[in-house]
Amino acid sequence: MGSNTQEPPVEPVHDEAAIKSHIEQLTAAQLPNSAIYNFLLSDVRIVSASKGSMTARLTLTRNHINSGGGIHGAVSAAIVDWAGGMAIATWDLRRRTGVSVDIHVTYLSSAVEGDEIEITSTADKVGGSLAFTRIVISKVIDGKAGPVIANGSHTKYAKQR
Repeated sequence: MGSNTQEPPVEPVHDEAAIKSHIEQLTAAQLPNSAIYNFLLSDVRIVSASKGSMTARLTLTRNHINSGGGIHGAVSAAIVDWAGGMAIATWDLRRRTGVSVDIHVTYLSSAVEGDEIEITSTADKVGGSLAFTRIVISKVIDGKAGPVIANGSHTKYAKQR
């Protein structure tokens, strides 16, 4: 007798090169349509991406610095906003990452003009309606992520239409 059980749907498998390419294309498409992202992230470089995570680097310019000479808190918050969306996009190669429900940023140290920072974002869960992400912004020392500048969390309403 035949079985009436159905096989579960198989999720498409995307290799890391395809995910990284998707994030690069999505970033390139977003920047011209967002004045703040274009102003702050025009030189961001995607280092790696896999399902649920993305790593990028950015060299800080005068545009990123506050009156005290360190990375501006609003810049860190904007990075958390952008990077959270990119982590969600790695999940299933979506182009729309939703709208922010909340963003939290904890400032731990600083960086100055000319410093390179590393941005690591992770999608902890991408559900039917909400997505939860974590972001770490670190100062790059000798080519590697060093002291943490800021930790962030970003929740988005990410229901797909």
